[in-house]
Amino acid sequence: MQRRLPKISKKDYEKALNKLWIELVRLQRHVIEKGERLLIIIEGRDAAGKDGTIKRITRHMSPRETRVFAPSKPSDREQDSWYFQRFVPHLPAGGEIVIFNRSWYNRAGVEPVMGFCTPEQTRIFLEEVPRFERMLVREGIQIRKFYLDIERKVQEERMQERRKDPLKQWKISPVDERACELWEDYTRARDHMLVRTSTSDAPWTVVAADHKRTARIHLIRSLLHSLDYGKKGKIGPVSEDIAFGFESEKLHDGSIST
Repeated sequence: MQRRLPKISKKDYEKALNKLWIELVRLQRHVIEKGERLLIIIEGRDAAGKDGTIKRITRHMSPRETRVFAPSKPSDREQDSWYFQRFVPHLPAGGEIVIFNRSWYNRAGVEPVMGFCTPEQTRIFLEEVPRFERMLVREGIQIRKFYLDIERKVQEERMQERRKDPLKQWKISPVDERACELWEDYTRARDHMLVRTSTSDAPWTVVAADHKRTARIHLIRSLLHSLDYGKKGKIGPVSEDIAFGFESEKLHDGSIST
């Protein structure tokens, strides 16, 4: 069943985004002043809009206290280390906001689907990651996890656009090229990941991302509403048809792509 999601005009999008940028700056000022640590994880299928969303979040934020980490292929040394070890150096220190553009959840999605890890490694990861995230939260790191969800037709259209656009061809890797072909495998991996790793310590927020502008606005609103950073300005409402806390029932009621 195809979702019918509202679109936002360019004028309304820019107006809403400007208000949200002011709030993001307020948030960052609070994080710096209080020495808080905020980790934002952005996951989703290839072409779901992760890069563009992160660019909008960080547009007016301080580059000194804001970092984006996009994990690449692990080195030989990292392959022989504890899986989470390569991510630990990138966790936020006091006063920092860190955004993971993909994360340790590669082990629940890309790696098992593409055969880059064994089923046993994925099983162990799914057992360990809730405990790992609980430890981080108890250490004072605030974790916000967002999964950008798109329909199959949307992914196919965006991948085709990338192939034609010389400025976007760097986004096409051998893994990306097989994304549409392996749609069902990625769906099964995604569903298993969400069910196993959405916890009270670090729940998943799913964002319907078929329309990029709408998704960006609602993801940022959801992020801001979830955080306590003092007096807030005009954030705007979050539509539960677009951004919602994950529950297993959502996998079967048409809220999440199949």
